[in-house]
Amino acid sequence: MIVAVISDIHGNHYALEKVLNEAKNSDVEKLLVLGDIVGYYYTPDRILSMLDEWDYELIRGNHEILLQQLSNNEISLSTLQPKYGSGHKIALDRLEKEQIHKLVSAPDQQKLKIDNTTVLMCHGSNWDPYFYLYPDTDEEILKRSGEVNADFVFVGHSHYAFVHHNENNVLVNVGSVGQSRAKGGIANWLILDTVSQTFELKETSYDVNPLIEDVKKIDPEVDYLINVLKRNNEN
Repeated sequence: MIVAVISDIHGNHYALEKVLNEAKNSDVEKLLVLGDIVGYYYTPDRILSMLDEWDYELIRGNHEILLQQLSNNEISLSTLQPKYGSGHKIALDRLEKEQIHKLVSAPDQQKLKIDNTTVLMCHGSNWDPYFYLYPDTDEEILKRSGEVNADFVFVGHSHYAFVHHNENNVLVNVGSVGQSRAKGGIANWLILDTVSQTFELKETSYDVNPLIEDVKKIDPEVDYLINVLKRNNEN
């Protein structure tokens, strides 16, 4: 089976649309979604509608936890909005209760066997769902993923894509679809062939300008939301 692994969409349907179109053209049959559908940007309803057209597995990320805390009045919008923008509030306003429950009650990890390939879906790491793994993370830390009885350990969370080969398996941070922190206007994701166990990290270009215009209307005071979309992007 040809599988796509995606993470950290963050309310950015512009990027996800391009990724899913490429996935269809690449004969992808199933999606593995590593959390953080919500947060930062503004169209989680459209994103869930797009995902519902696919066979997909879902785990939650830290922004689903934030969504749950906001829904339960455990944190305030005034705490979230200056750092993350209005994405969580818009998710509460636009999503049905069943959709919110689906997001916040998803597991932190999920192990799957597809054909002869076993994968562990994580958000941050296999030992801590909110631990950030970067390309320059110390190798002794990255080796902890080698303790997992699986062929692949897939993570996201840091928004930086990289591959680390352990003795017994492969750790892959698939990066972020909706908010790459390496280069704006690039959606990072992965295609896996579960028969041959071959994979390819993908970089899919999309136009950030419509999203920048959305930010200017909704969160003009949160500079980061635009700056990260322009990072290392000459267009």
